[in-house]
Amino acid sequence: MSRNQKALFDGALIRAALADAFKKLDPRVQFRNPVMFVVYLGSILTLLLSMGMAAGLTEGDAGFTAHVSLWLWFTVLFANFAEALAEGRSKAQAESLRGVKKTSWANKLAEPRYGAAIQKVAADSLRKGDVVLAEAGDIIPCDGEVMEGGASVDESAITGESAPVIRESGGDFASVTGGTRILSDWLVIKCSANPGETFLDRMIAMVEGAKRRKTPNEIALTILLVALTIVFLLATATLYPFSAWGGAPVTITVLVALLVCLIPTTIGGLLSAIGVAGMSRMLAANVIATSGRAVEAAGDIDVLLLDKTGTITLGNRQATRFMPAHGVSEEELANAAQLASLADETPEGRSIVVLAKQKFNLRERNLQSLDATFIPFSAQTRMSGVNIQQRMIRKGAVDSIRRHIESNGGRFPAEVVILVEEVARTGGTPLVVAEDARVMGVVALKDIVKGGIKERFAELRKMGIKTVMVTGDNPLTAAAIAAEAGVDDFLSEATPEAKLALIRQYQAEGRLVAMTGDGTNDAPALAQADVAVAMNSGTQAAKEAGNMVDLDSNPTKLLEVVHIGKQMLMTRGSLTTFSIANDVAKYFAIIPAAFAVTYPQLNMLNVMHLHSPGSAILSAVIFNALVIVFLIPLALNGVSYRPMGAAALLRRNLWIYGMGGLLVPFVGIKLIDLILTVLGLG
Repeated sequence: MSRNQKALFDGALIRAALADAFKKLDPRVQFRNPVMFVVYLGSILTLLLSMGMAAGLTEGDAGFTAHVSLWLWFTVLFANFAEALAEGRSKAQAESLRGVKKTSWANKLAEPRYGAAIQKVAADSLRKGDVVLAEAGDIIPCDGEVMEGGASVDESAITGESAPVIRESGGDFASVTGGTRILSDWLVIKCSANPGETFLDRMIAMVEGAKRRKTPNEIALTILLVALTIVFLLATATLYPFSAWGGAPVTITVLVALLVCLIPTTIGGLLSAIGVAGMSRMLAANVIATSGRAVEAAGDIDVLLLDKTGTITLGNRQATRFMPAHGVSEEELANAAQLASLADETPEGRSIVVLAKQKFNLRERNLQSLDATFIPFSAQTRMSGVNIQQRMIRKGAVDSIRRHIESNGGRFPAEVVILVEEVARTGGTPLVVAEDARVMGVVALKDIVKGGIKERFAELRKMGIKTVMVTGDNPLTAAAIAAEAGVDDFLSEATPEAKLALIRQYQAEGRLVAMTGDGTNDAPALAQADVAVAMNSGTQAAKEAGNMVDLDSNPTKLLEVVHIGKQMLMTRGSLTTFSIANDVAKYFAIIPAAFAVTYPQLNMLNVMHLHSPGSAILSAVIFNALVIVFLIPLALNGVSYRPMGAAALLRRNLWIYGMGGLLVPFVGIKLIDLILTVLGLG
C-alpha cells in the first residue's frame, strides 16, 4: 500500500522503535520469547555479578563481566528493536487507516426506502440492520449492502486508488465500506456490522503488529528453539562441576556467555519481527489478511484456482468474425447481428456493431428511427435482440437459440453446430444469431489472454504449484483458453457446487488450495479454500468467507499473495539455517577459551588464534549481538525469492545461509578480537 508504506529506516519509526525497545524490557514482555528471555536473565545476572565484583563482594574481573553484561543487554535491546520496528511499520499503516474513520453523523431512515423520513444520528450509534441514506459528498457511515440506488464512490482512502468505482443495488457490486465517500447520486444502505466490528476496524486490528497471533509454523519453530535452549542450558549447567573436577572451575560469567552464544539467539531475536513484517508486506500489496495463518498458508499452496474472466483473460470479449449459415451471406449475418446489438451496451455488443461497420460500412442506424424494440438479456432466456415490425432477431448462447428456434417451429442446422465447435476449439465464444425461425450464423467472440500470464504460470509450475482455470465456458472453449494461457488444468461449466467439490477433492489428496472470488456464489468455495482472497468490490458474503481481502479487487493478486507467503516462509527458514550454522564458529571461540586451562588439548580448537581467553569470549558475545543488527533489514524486507522447485530452493538456501552462517562468524569474531586487542580490551 504505497500511501502507507514507510521506508525501513524512517527517522520517526527509528525513534519510536528505540523507545519501544526499552519498554519491552518488561519481564512480562520478555517472557513471551523464551530464547531471548534466557539472554535477558543472563544480562541481569552478569550485571549483578559485575556490580558485586566492583564492590568487592565477590571475586572476579569486574571490567570483563561488565563488558559481557553490556553486550548481552545490547543483544536483548537489538532483538526488541527489530520487533518494535516491524510493529512500528504496521502501526503507521494502521494510523493511516484510522484517518479514514472521519464520519460522525449519519442519515438514518425510518423505513428501508428512498424518500423515507430521515433522522440525524451519530455514526457510532448505528447497529447491524439499520438503514441509512448516503448522498453526494457524504462519507458512508457503516459497512453495508446497497438496497436502492447507484452511485460513484471514492474508495481511495481504503484502496489507495484514485479512480472512483460504481456501487449499486443487486449483483456483485452492492457491498460498501464505511469511511468511503459518495461522489455522485445516492445510496440506501443496510448496515451489516456493529461499531467496532466493521471491515475497517478489522483491518486496523489485523495490521497492528502487537495484536498478531503466532502462526502454526511459527509456534512449531518456537517449540524447537525452546527445546534447543533447554538442551544447551542443561549442557552448560553440567560444565561447571565438570570443570571444577578438573581443578579450574569456569566462572559464572563465562558459562552465561557460552550459553547465550550456543542457543539460537539470532533467529530467536528476529522470529517475531519476521512474522510482523510478513503481515506488513501483505498490506503493502493492498491485501488485508484476516489471520497470520492465511499468510503462512499462502507460502505452502500447491494448487491455485483462478477465474478465467478478468484474471487469465482481459474479460472483454471482442467480435472477430461473422460466420454465416448455409444460404446466408456474411453481410446479411452482419446486418442482423448489428441490429440485435444496437442497444446492447456490453463490450461484446459494442464490438459487434463496430465490426459490422468496419467490414460492411453499416452506419448511422438506431432503434428509434427503425421503430424497433430492444429485448434485453435475461438470466432466464440467456439471449437478447430486437423486434423490428414483424422481424424478430435474437442472439445468444447456442442452447438458448436452439430452444428459441425449436419453439418457433424451426430447425437448428447441423452445419451451424460445426461452426460453433470450430469457434470453441480455437478458444472463442460462439454467439448464434437467428431471425424469426431461421439461424443466420455465428459471431465469433474472442476473450484475449492477458500478456505475460503464461510466463507467470510457468513460474508457478517451477514452484511446484498446479494452476487450475475455473470458467463457465463450455469444455471446448475452456480447453482452448487453458492451452493458450498455459494453465495445468481447467474446470468448465463451473457451478458453485462444482468449485466446492473440486477444492474438497484436492484437499482430500493432502494439497493446500487457494482461490479468489467476488460473488455470493463464490462464498462456499472461498470458505473451503485454505487461502481465499475475496475482492473488496465483491459482496459482503464473499468478504466474510475469505481469509484475505484484496483492496484493489485485482484477481491476479492471488499470484502476488503466494509470492509473499513463500518469501515469508523462506525468510524464516533461511535465518534459522544461518542462526544454527553460525553457532559452530562460536564453539571454536568460547570452548577453547573456557576449558583449555583445564584441558590443554582443547587449544587445538582455537583455529582463529584469538588473542586471549577473555578476548575470545567477549568477541563471540559481541558478534552474537551485532549479527542481529545486520540481519534486521533482511528480516523486515524478506529474503530475495526466485521461483524454483523445493529441492533447488533447499540447496540454494543451504549454500547461501548454511555456508554463510558457518563462515561469516569466523571472519567476524576474528575481526572483533583484533579490534579488542588494539583497544587493550583483550
